[in-house]
Amino acid sequence: MNEKNIKLGEVLSSMERVMVAFSGGVDSTFVLKRAQQELGDQVIAVVVASELFRDEEFDKAVKLAENMGVQILKTEIKELKEESIRANNPDSWYFSKKLLYSHLNKLAVKHGCKYVLDGMIMDDLDDFRPGLKARTEAGIRSVLQEAKLYKNEIRALSKKLELPVWNKPASCSLASRIPYGTKLDKRKIEQVDLAERFIMELGFKTVRVRHYGSMARIEVLVEDMPRMVQNHEKIHQKLNELGFAYCALDLQGYRTGSMNEVLQEEVLEQAIS
Repeated sequence: MNEKNIKLGEVLSSMERVMVAFSGGVDSTFVLKRAQQELGDQVIAVVVASELFRDEEFDKAVKLAENMGVQILKTEIKELKEESIRANNPDSWYFSKKLLYSHLNKLAVKHGCKYVLDGMIMDDLDDFRPGLKARTEAGIRSVLQEAKLYKNEIRALSKKLELPVWNKPASCSLASRIPYGTKLDKRKIEQVDLAERFIMELGFKTVRVRHYGSMARIEVLVEDMPRMVQNHEKIHQKLNELGFAYCALDLQGYRTGSMNEVLQEEVLEQAIS
């Protein structure tokens, strides 16, 4: 792990001036901190407001970057204006990332940054990630992958650096809660957002509400399932108010990429080829 961290430092120190796509999550925070250590004030944290992410995530990322003392650039993208993204097909993630990376590259040129860095890690290579293709096409540098770093190593190194998000749960686009082929719109995104917020307010740190029209499939950690049952009446009542007639608890529990489990292998290959 320490050798990989040294390798990361060598990669960063050769870059002169960089822009970091900063979400405030553990991976991009670690990239930003290490870039700051190696390049000083030649680092810009760009925080992107998105229709598909919670506003509070944007605000928290800005505040964290401010506390880290780096230059901040705030910007936004409008994914729901793009039919290729609204369609919510397996390749929509590619178009979403393509839109983001194109926007960031333009900002990088404007601000004199030689490279745009993202927070992709080695673990991302094991899941369905069509965004990797868009990343490669746009010339974005995934420095954590270049250093062969995995999530558990990044958390451990972040803890040593006393980064406040070292143990922050993973977050993802709210669109990831909606099945492929179901068109995205603001109402569905809002339903998912409000449903997850309510359940988290009950004390559940990790929760996903998957949107199936009139049904919500809820994922929590396996150890949290008994508490879900204890709170079933209030959860059903709230989600019913949000437009879900039925609520189902996924007995497999929370796991990343669960929406990809139904995809056939040939669909995955077409989406990333």
